[in-house]
Amino acid sequence: MVAEILSFLKSEAKPGVTTLRLDELAESEALRRGAKPAFKGYSGFKHAICASVNREVIHGIPGKRALVDGDILSIDFGILYDGFYGDAAVTIPIGKVSSAAERLLTVTNESLQVAIQFARPGNRLSDISHAVQQYVEARGYSVVREFVGHGIGRNLHENPQIPNYGPPGKGVRLKPGMVLAIEPMINEKGAAVYTMEDGWTTVTSDGGLSAHFEHTVAVTGDGPDILSKL
Repeated sequence: MVAEILSFLKSEAKPGVTTLRLDELAESEALRRGAKPAFKGYSGFKHAICASVNREVIHGIPGKRALVDGDILSIDFGILYDGFYGDAAVTIPIGKVSSAAERLLTVTNESLQVAIQFARPGNRLSDISHAVQQYVEARGYSVVREFVGHGIGRNLHENPQIPNYGPPGKGVRLKPGMVLAIEPMINEKGAAVYTMEDGWTTVTSDGGLSAHFEHTVAVTGDGPDILSKL
């Protein structure tokens, strides 16, 4: 369901559309499926999606701002259905974006795909973390330190936390049945970020672009199973 709704939002995210309109669409699509938006009401957050534009890293608040050609929009979205949570994120190019923005999106998404391959029984948690850092830093980008991935299941955020950096071979050993929300947040320039006065929206300190991709992944005996993929 999360994948379906994110795919729909991706098709609707065009120049002239507001992030608030996308938020409304996300909520209506969740309710139509008998699910509840996971983020709405979570720690006081008032919306169904986090909508982060350009230098906004994470937790952007939907509003009347209309998207324009060349923007990049990160949508983080989750639902609660039948007692379980799903969570995923995607960064979307709006219209025609710069080659620099396009490359950032490509590398961030690729780092997620590389990291997911380490979500296998017997590996350590930080093998996932190290895979992200190694991939993006080799290509000239920076890893956000302040926010991390997480376990997910009957709660939206469960242990363990999953940083996108660190040495391999550390942390808990992965076992079949674990479900992880793996989510690289990658900056075009420096890693430093700060949270704005609204208490939610986090932006890059140097004004560089930021991208965010996330999948909910089950660890199985046959390897990683990407649950939030169509």
